[in-house]
Amino acid sequence: MDINPAGQYGNNRSCQRAGSSQGAAHSVNKVCFEWQAGRCNRHPCRFLHSELPQPMSTHGATSRRGHHQGLARGYSGAAGAPISGWGKDREGRKASDKICSYFIGGNCSYGDKCRFLHSWFIGDSFSLLTSLQGHQNVVTGIALPSESDKLYSGSKDESVRVWDSQTGQCTGVFSVGGEVGCMISEGAWIIIGVPNAVKAWNTKTATDQNLDGPIGQVYALVVGNDMLFAGTQDAHILAWKFNVAGNCFEPAASLNGHRLAVVSLVVGVMKLYSGSMDHTIKVWDLSTLQCLQTLTDHSSVVMSLLCWDQFLLSSSLDQTIKVWAATESGNLEVKYTHNEEHGVLVLCGMHDAQAKPVLLCSCNDKSIHIYDLPSFSERGKIFSKKEVRAMEVGPSGLFFTGDGTGELKEPEIWFPLCISSSCPAI
Repeated sequence: MDINPAGQYGNNRSCQRAGSSQGAAHSVNKVCFEWQAGRCNRHPCRFLHSELPQPMSTHGATSRRGHHQGLARGYSGAAGAPISGWGKDREGRKASDKICSYFIGGNCSYGDKCRFLHSWFIGDSFSLLTSLQGHQNVVTGIALPSESDKLYSGSKDESVRVWDSQTGQCTGVFSVGGEVGCMISEGAWIIIGVPNAVKAWNTKTATDQNLDGPIGQVYALVVGNDMLFAGTQDAHILAWKFNVAGNCFEPAASLNGHRLAVVSLVVGVMKLYSGSMDHTIKVWDLSTLQCLQTLTDHSSVVMSLLCWDQFLLSSSLDQTIKVWAATESGNLEVKYTHNEEHGVLVLCGMHDAQAKPVLLCSCNDKSIHIYDLPSFSERGKIFSKKEVRAMEVGPSGLFFTGDGTGELKEPEIWFPLCISSSCPAI
C-alpha cells in the first residue's frame, strides 16, 4: 500500500497533498480513481481521497504495512537486572510512504498532485545540507580525521576524494590502485582497505604506509587496544600493532576461524566482534586474540556490527537486527530481534539533542530507517537513488551518507526541541 490512510498511523500526508475529502459524507467505500490519477476536482467527492485500510493481523505477525514483530518484555542481563525497553512503546512514526520513482529521475509530471512521495525524507527532524558529486561508483567509506577541516570519501571507482568542509569543493583525487572496500580514520590517520593491501596515510605528516598480507579485498577495518584489524576476503582477520617510536604499523597476528569473507568488525569492552559471509559472528579477546564464542543466530551475511552500552547490535541480509547481551556466564545471547522488510546493510549510531540514542540503519530498498533506542520506535526515513553503503557521524548533529551512485550526501538530523547550530558547507 502506497499511502497511509489519513490519521491511521499518525500520518496525514494523503489529506494534505491530494485535496482531502475528510469530513464529507462518502456514499461508497471506494477509492476515487480520479484522485489516484492526481486530477480529481470534485469538492466534496463522493469517493475516498485516501487508500483503503489494510486489514490488521490478529496473531501479531508482521503485516504488509511494515509493522515489526517485537518482544514486549525484558530479559536478564549479565548481572541479572532486567533489560527493559527493547521493542516497547513503539508508537512512533510509521514511515511507510513510497517515494515516486519519477521524482528520483527528475521527471514526474504530476508535481505536487502525485500520489507518491516527492521528498528525500519522511519526518520533520531532517534537512539535506548538500550533495557532493564526483565519484563514479559506490561510495564505500567516509572518514573525518581529527584536527582536520577535510572530509575523505572512498569508492569502488578506485579513488579517494578530499573535500573542503567549508566550501564543499573537492580539493584532491587520489588513485589507490583498486576498489576501496572500506575506509576509517584514527586520529590523524586515514586507513583504506583495497585488494591485497591496507593503505595508511597520516594527514599531519603526509607519510604513508602499505600494509601487506591481506589476500583478496579488505572489507572491514577497526582499531582497538593499539592494534589495527582488517577483515579480508579469504576469511582472515589480520592485526597490526602501532609502533609509536617508528610512527608505523607492524604485523602482529592473524585471527583464523571464519569460513568465508569477514565483512564487518567492531570493538567494545576489550572484545573484537567480527561478522562474516558465513552467517556467524565471532567474539575475540583483545588481550589474547583468542576466539571466545561463535554466534550462529543469523541466517545470512552479517553485514554490520555496532556496540551500544553493554549491548551488541548486528544486522544481516536475513532482514533482521539482533540485540545481544551477556548472560551470567558471560556468553552473548539474543535478547531482542527487530524485523525489517529488506536486508540491512549498515548500522550507525548517534545521539539526539537530549543525548538519547538513535539508530540509523541502511536497507537494500534504498532507504535509511531512523529509530529510537531501545524501543525501535521509528522517527522517519531517508531515501537515496541507490543503496547507502557508507555512513559516518560528524559534529553538531551532522552525518554523511554515500550511496551506490557515487553521490555523497550530508543530511542534518536535529530533532524537535533542538536548536540547530551553524554547520559547515558540506
